[in-house]
Amino acid sequence: MKKILFILHLPPPVHGASTVGQYIHDSEIINSTFECYYLNLTLAKDLNDIGKGGIRKLKDFYRLLIQIRKLVKSLKPQICYVTPNAKGGAFYKDFFVIILLKILKQKTIIHYHNKGIISRQEKFLDNLLYKIFFKNLKVILLAENLYQDIKKYVSHNNLYICPNGIPIHKELPTIHKTEFNILFLSNMMKEKGVWDLVEACAILKRKGKFIRCHFVGKWSNITEELFMQEVRKKNLTKYISAYGGKYGNEKNIFMQNANVFILPSHNECFPLVLLEAMEQGLPCISTNEGGIPAIIENGKTGYIIEKHSPKVIAEKIEYLMEHPQQCINMGEAGKEKFFNEFTLDKFEIRMKNILEDCIISL
Repeated sequence: MKKILFILHLPPPVHGASTVGQYIHDSEIINSTFECYYLNLTLAKDLNDIGKGGIRKLKDFYRLLIQIRKLVKSLKPQICYVTPNAKGGAFYKDFFVIILLKILKQKTIIHYHNKGIISRQEKFLDNLLYKIFFKNLKVILLAENLYQDIKKYVSHNNLYICPNGIPIHKELPTIHKTEFNILFLSNMMKEKGVWDLVEACAILKRKGKFIRCHFVGKWSNITEELFMQEVRKKNLTKYISAYGGKYGNEKNIFMQNANVFILPSHNECFPLVLLEAMEQGLPCISTNEGGIPAIIENGKTGYIIEKHSPKVIAEKIEYLMEHPQQCINMGEAGKEKFFNEFTLDKFEIRMKNILEDCIISL
């Protein structure tokens, strides 16, 4: 049985990369196909700790490098799988991981759950490091349109496309909805487009449209106090509610009560929450960002819009309100697409096939 050393992010904190890392770690398909060993690449203790430095992190990182060297020497894996960061200080850290594997003459495949290389490639130091970093690596991306981010450094021959998948959840019962309910479910961050959706609600209010918009997510660089202050300023207290982070059955209740799911993010790669919304039969409105166009079929399962477009968000919401059957049809089409493409077992099979091919070709 071929050996693989997985150096990946595991929760906590919970985010896209760590969630998928846990899926791989627990995958019966992958663990029965390969002899798997796992190291946690995560140094952050929680979401607020991401991107911060410190002596504790330096010590943990040094210990991680020692562990990698020992395991590679003792196990002699056929390949190493790494989930690096694309830019900034986190990239510089992961650069050392890849360089160590290169020194150890280890065949390596990397799997990106983030992006941003194209925004740094004109900087002299970053450009030099990227050239060294990507040499002789195979790369997994979440969607074909993310290839532009690494095109300067990676031949398409060294590329694999593997959309994420999530477990199938219990189907929620259909309920009668007396109001048109909009759901935003993500961390409460400016870059998630929170203020764009708030402004869209203000536009709908001025047009005399009554909606209920529910913001569910952990408070982050948008605090509860700041958010409610803006809601009161725009006289939207009857239209907008916020609940903080909700998980499990509590989160499912919000999905059950929603008519449409909206994530107007400014910086995204492949948000798993869109898959969750599609599974529950919700039409999705999100931005032309990262791998989102590979998830939402514009005009069929929802709408793809440009970033920073509250007026367009309002227009799409108003259209779905006035065309309830089309709203339902879009949700059903999204649900069908989810079960055809984005279930966890389909992701695991894709990943297994990629790893098998990589072992042969490297």
